[in-house]
Amino acid sequence: MATLFVILYTLPLFFIFLYSCVQLQLALAFWWRRRKLKNDSTMTKDFIPTVTIQLPVYNELYVVERLLDAIVKLDYPKDKVEIQVLDDSNDETVQIIANKIKELEPFGWDIQHVRRKERVGFKAGALAYGLTISKGEFVAVFDADFIPKSDFLKKTVPYFVQDNIGVVQTRWEHMNKGYSFLTQMQALALDGHFVVEQMGRNMSGHFMNFNGTAGLWRRACIEDAGGWAADTLTEDLDLSYRAQLKGWEFKYLGDVTTPAELPVAMNAFKSQQFRWTKGAAECAVKNLPKVLKSKNVSFFDKLHAISHLMNSGIFICILLLSLASVPLVYFQLQYQGQQGMMFHKILQLATIGFLNLGMITVFFWFSYEHTRGGFTVKNFFSFLLKFPFFLTMSLGMALHNAMAAIEGYIGKKSPFVRTPKFNLEEIGTMKGWKKNKYLSKGVSLTAKMELFLAIFFLMTIILSINYGVYDMLMFHIPLFIGYSTISGYSFIHARMMQ
Repeated sequence: MATLFVILYTLPLFFIFLYSCVQLQLALAFWWRRRKLKNDSTMTKDFIPTVTIQLPVYNELYVVERLLDAIVKLDYPKDKVEIQVLDDSNDETVQIIANKIKELEPFGWDIQHVRRKERVGFKAGALAYGLTISKGEFVAVFDADFIPKSDFLKKTVPYFVQDNIGVVQTRWEHMNKGYSFLTQMQALALDGHFVVEQMGRNMSGHFMNFNGTAGLWRRACIEDAGGWAADTLTEDLDLSYRAQLKGWEFKYLGDVTTPAELPVAMNAFKSQQFRWTKGAAECAVKNLPKVLKSKNVSFFDKLHAISHLMNSGIFICILLLSLASVPLVYFQLQYQGQQGMMFHKILQLATIGFLNLGMITVFFWFSYEHTRGGFTVKNFFSFLLKFPFFLTMSLGMALHNAMAAIEGYIGKKSPFVRTPKFNLEEIGTMKGWKKNKYLSKGVSLTAKMELFLAIFFLMTIILSINYGVYDMLMFHIPLFIGYSTISGYSFIHARMMQ
């Protein structure tokens, strides 16, 4: 039995170490090349192709008008733009869209209100259906909570002069990142992906992904890669890998941003995380074997693809590592002499965690200072204050995201659950959440399990201090804080909806 816990402790620890090494390499690649980051695109009269703008919508009564208001402000010839509102809604959103389109008719935009008989394939199905009745050579996609800037097309279209470019992706900007502690932590996490990971991969020539929205596709690329598929929850990641395996190149514009709204309620945040994590695991099962077998993908590209597609497995590793560490503390107390010393040395492997922490800190620091105008003393101390809380919350999400990843790896299917949107300009305060009809009202079983784990690690901390076993305190204390924070938010936000 002791051997089993040793394995469950050491293997995840080394997997996290290898993943952290890859993340550090991306951070250094980004840091080394970021001086070359510059949007040098310029629209010319010789290249003004027709663009179809797809807006996949499902029950978005709070934000859909705001989205359409932003779309019709795009600075691009109207006769070269086709707007598809791919509306699968079954509530008052349908009428809101119809009224808004009628209101915009005098302005001369080609706007189609596309309704399907059945919501087959969810978002992927809507995008695929819209493509069959579209006329654009290029296809822009925006989710309902995004507000594209007027120069979006002018800054993305020119890159497609190169025939091998399949996608141009812009960086997400968080218009409400200062709304609460929760949104600040989300912004910190997402900036790590959108600044360091995406730019680091793209600048180094590794596979990257279209982020589901705020990007522009070449229609021929979508069709050549096999089209949108609904067999994973992250159709964007899936199509991205299939396209790049076909030889298409992606362009990431780190200095061109598209504003979006972050979830302000824990249940909304969790539903988003579950979909992203499970979808990534499903894509790993579907596409990683193809990447590894490909003779046209280099060793280092394959290494980064493994890290990219398997990143959802990190949460499984954190969960196993944290749970296995508790019995090892007990074994150290139980066994005396040389055998007890063995468990002590095994627990000391946790020092690898400090190496992991150092590498991940560098990774997120680069993204943090980049999005805030560079290194300043103020930015540095602000990061030092926020980053420990970010780490504890990441640990607290381990159970929730590990369950999502496991479902993805074993092939358990579930419906596409979209993230509830708020439109904070209208709601404004936390009390306004009661107006949101899309938020789940109850406390999930997962939240109750997170509360149990918070109590479990608190008891472990107390017993460790009582018996003088301090090897794992620096790990168990953040776990207690993390699970307490995540479960606390879940209970408080659910109560606010009552």
